[in-house]
Amino acid sequence: MKQKAQIMDATALSRAMARITHEIIERNQGVGNICLLGVKRRGIPLAAMLAENIKRFEGVEVPLGHLDITKHRDDLTEQEKSGMAAECHIPCDIRERTVIIVDDVMYTGRTARAALEAVFAFARPQAVQLAVLVDRGHRELPFRPDYVGKNVPTARSEEVSVRLEEIDGETGVYICDAD
Repeated sequence: MKQKAQIMDATALSRAMARITHEIIERNQGVGNICLLGVKRRGIPLAAMLAENIKRFEGVEVPLGHLDITKHRDDLTEQEKSGMAAECHIPCDIRERTVIIVDDVMYTGRTARAALEAVFAFARPQAVQLAVLVDRGHRELPFRPDYVGKNVPTARSEEVSVRLEEIDGETGVYICDAD
């Protein structure tokens, strides 16, 4: 992948996550009933950022877990899925909670569908919301995030690369050629 342009640096990413945190607090009239679930891989540290912001802004520690959507993907055969272990951590009973699924990039909607299936494989929450750092458009399924850090119009021939310190050793968001 060849980087074309940086669209967010670490400061912009931090600002976007703070804004999403405030939107979550306002929309849910507090945070007493939410559970954050990061989608493996980069959704996990983003969910942790939201949890840290909530603790800083509201003084409340919210349940924080993660989802491995591998077994719920629609681009793998049942045979391919059967050999994979899904590593999900749901930290609380979600039946009476609003679950907020956190991911890095919203594109076709297929990851959101798989994450929703993963959540419902555990239990039926009171409500489900979706928070993404970047929404790049090009939906194939009828999903729309509730919280968006940045809308970035892209061509289908491009990719959005989210880089996070915990995983990549740097923080930023880039548009790249999908060579």
